[in-house]
Amino acid sequence: MILRLNGKFKFVFFSFFAAVILAGAYGLNAPRALALTISPVKIELSGDPGKTVTDQLTLINEQNAAITFYTTFAEFSAQGESGTPQFSYVPGDLDTWISAPDKVTLAQGEHKPISFSIKIPSNADPGGHFGAIFFGTAPPQAQGSSQVSVGAKVGVLILLKVSGLVKQGAGVIGFSGINGNSFFSNFPVNLAYRFQNSGGDRVNPTGLITIKNTFGATVAKLQANPGQGNVLPASIRKFQVVWTGSAGDPPVDTIIKSPSNFFAAAGAEWSNFAIGRYSANLNLNYGSSSTNSNFAFYIFPWQMLLELIAILIIGSLIFIRLIRRYNNWVIKRARVK
Repeated sequence: MILRLNGKFKFVFFSFFAAVILAGAYGLNAPRALALTISPVKIELSGDPGKTVTDQLTLINEQNAAITFYTTFAEFSAQGESGTPQFSYVPGDLDTWISAPDKVTLAQGEHKPISFSIKIPSNADPGGHFGAIFFGTAPPQAQGSSQVSVGAKVGVLILLKVSGLVKQGAGVIGFSGINGNSFFSNFPVNLAYRFQNSGGDRVNPTGLITIKNTFGATVAKLQANPGQGNVLPASIRKFQVVWTGSAGDPPVDTIIKSPSNFFAAAGAEWSNFAIGRYSANLNLNYGSSSTNSNFAFYIFPWQMLLELIAILIIGSLIFIRLIRRYNNWVIKRARVK
């Protein structure tokens, strides 16, 4: 079975890879802009031990001249809890199973399909194996037993599932506000949960976060994994979900900061009012399993309330002053009569 994740957009620069290649850790030069489009940016495959899986990708030369691109392979694992892949160029697993042309020459503006194959060893462990195919402008250089590309390059992620009995084990290990915060003065409310995968294959959790107010009424339903992010084996991934308090889809895996200016914060509280205790219920499905987690938080718009109190105090003082002036005027007029 082959799952192709083709996007509708061309990626002139595969910024995802450029951002995560650890130049210092692997002795690479900092990548520069490269006018090469690769599609798709991620390929998911599955196969049996001892079998060969084939597929293809497409390269498009966006430069105004013919150019040769050199091929290298890497495997990757999870780096930290952000979901960012960490690439390794030391031959070890899927990177040694992949075969593709050593180099590809593209004419100006040429679209060229590139076929590749994955020969799965007969003793391959069941479950997930993760690698990448890179195309760079400079020939790879030998570093020990590995071939490491230098300079700018773009690539495609390869996610392979080898059939067989796969260890299962995953679940939520924490659900709260960002940095453990349970008190908010205004929107947005930034929520986060940590998902641990102790199984043998990647997990793609899906589900909803349902938010209810003090009276038990549902006020929002948020996608728990809007970016459809995977959790790799033996890793923990932190997912961030934003409740903006208004209609529309929030950004994916992004924290939205509240206004830092007092009056701006008070204005935001006026325009998007909320107050009281709220409960968030996280309901996740992953494979044939599911899990629930709950988190209670409070919204207290203190900037708006302080502003309102100040307005009431000033208004009361003005009203009292006007009443006194009116009374003095009445008394003065009565004395004249």
